[in-house]
Amino acid sequence: MEKSPVNWIDDYFNSYELHKHAFRDVVCQVQSEIQKIIIVDTYNFGRCLILDNEFQSAETDEFIYHEALVHPPFILHPGAETVLILGGGEGATLREALRYQTVKKAVMVDIDKEMIHCSKKFLSSFHAGSFDDKRVELVIEDGRKYLERIQDRFDVVIVDVNDPLESGPSYMLFTLEFYQLVAERLKKDGILIVQSGAASISENDAFTCICNTLSKVFPHVFPYVTYIPSYALQWGFSMATHNPSNLDITGEEIDARINSRIASELRFYDSITHHSLFNLPKYLRADIQKQKHVIRDKDPLKEHYPGISTESTNL
Repeated sequence: MEKSPVNWIDDYFNSYELHKHAFRDVVCQVQSEIQKIIIVDTYNFGRCLILDNEFQSAETDEFIYHEALVHPPFILHPGAETVLILGGGEGATLREALRYQTVKKAVMVDIDKEMIHCSKKFLSSFHAGSFDDKRVELVIEDGRKYLERIQDRFDVVIVDVNDPLESGPSYMLFTLEFYQLVAERLKKDGILIVQSGAASISENDAFTCICNTLSKVFPHVFPYVTYIPSYALQWGFSMATHNPSNLDITGEEIDARINSRIASELRFYDSITHHSLFNLPKYLRADIQKQKHVIRDKDPLKEHYPGISTESTNL
């Protein structure tokens, strides 16, 4: 048995729950104008990105999160040519969107130029060179301000920003008013997908609030979940559209679209996985149904997440 590593990350979920990750090296540690960026090499999950003391992505299982986020809306859309990605600084969301041969233009908007610099330098296994694709337009700007100043419309909009932490940069990208703005920037068959936070039995307030808020803007909202091992949590996603006519397709058609639209092999997503994502457990369906809170600009959702203990890890 290997000797116990000296370096540990103490990741506090709350005052009563702690997860520990052993790590080899600190690859990068930067305090940008926006957030604290840490990249570490862990023993179990490979290279990991931590933003403002919250785990974001792990090398060994990020494909689960990013395939779950990107492929349902792209496969259900009749043929997306334009995509807008808000956030997703490590470049993996962009990587998955660029798999589609139909995509002619991918705009990625991230608020933190230092995050992009760190990704390009240290997270090549995440972005896989996607920043250099000729179809990509990279914009360093607040996502909401970007939407307010443009008139372009997109087939797919992906909101892959940090959780709405009270001290973070993204909590105003989860409000009713923001979703109304996104709706104006979608084409007729457009689909919005939002990473929606933890969706576990003990922690799903953000997820259910996001679902309820989206339902006040879009007539058709489809929540779904999957388990992310490095998070040690079931994670939620919310898909919304004004036009559901193309969303009811068979498993055979899903696999046919994957084969015709994507040249490379997926590791997580296929027709069987697709249907499992949307089959929520009964308790979670009940929690979504009874959630009445609407997130607004004047009353934004601000989570408090203890995150990693910098004292115990020397980070």
